[in-house]
Amino acid sequence: MNKGLLYALAVYLVWGLFPLFFHLFNAVAPIEVMLNRILWSGVFVALIWLRRNEWRWLRDAVTQPKVLWTFIGSAVCIALNWFVYIYAVHTHRVVDASLGYFINPLVSVLLGFVFLRERMRSVQWLAIVLATTGVVWMIVQRGEWPWIALVLAVSFGAYGLLRKIASLNALKGLTLETFLLCPLALIWLGRLMAHQQSTLLHGPLSMQLLLIAAGPVTAVPLMFFASAARRISLTTLGVLQYIVPTMQLLIGLWVLDEPFGSGRAAGFVLIWLALILYATEALWQYRRETRPWGNLR
Repeated sequence: MNKGLLYALAVYLVWGLFPLFFHLFNAVAPIEVMLNRILWSGVFVALIWLRRNEWRWLRDAVTQPKVLWTFIGSAVCIALNWFVYIYAVHTHRVVDASLGYFINPLVSVLLGFVFLRERMRSVQWLAIVLATTGVVWMIVQRGEWPWIALVLAVSFGAYGLLRKIASLNALKGLTLETFLLCPLALIWLGRLMAHQQSTLLHGPLSMQLLLIAAGPVTAVPLMFFASAARRISLTTLGVLQYIVPTMQLLIGLWVLDEPFGSGRAAGFVLIWLALILYATEALWQYRRETRPWGNLR
């Protein structure tokens, strides 16, 4: 349990610092950062499997249409999520990105209700209504959709849904996703290199090393996350995940000096109230179910 908490805290702290890491790539086009993130993640996980010398699972996975199509879907979702997040940092909209990860748990609950027929309790419905009200309020105040937040929340929620019904564990799933995306990344990067537009080929050494580092920086936290999920409850994991958007919001405001008007603040307050309701009810439900006398009812 203690090791699981340490893994979870380590992962969430790393993810919370992602705005600072991806801010280092402001001189590189977001699409090239994403392509390198895919490519070097693929290289990193391939080295892990080469060391283990275990490839049979991959052959079995790609010959099963249901598994293959599930991971094609999850690969598209995570690629979209990565690109929009990098774009948000590149265009100084980290606060919008943090909003997406604040509302993501509620999106996941709603997707579970729609697609998995999971029962939603009244407090969860109230949390979703509050969060929706907060988003609508920000749309009215700003006169535009917070599309970065919505795309991040929906894409990661859909990714979580697909991974929940998939048959592969975290490392195998990440490997298959990156292997499915790597050919497209290689073709696109090859095109950039042919037109001498590739930072990986023509940029300074420091930037080349950073682009390569994006692979393990992506893959290692995901493996730690899988280790944490095996050791602690999903409820605890879910409550701890609010460390990430909180850190990202504070970095956006205090380090990157992004604007945060009163209209946006009111919307965030409604969403935070929704999350407090959701987290409190989830913890209460978890404790109720794990009490020694809970099974006697």
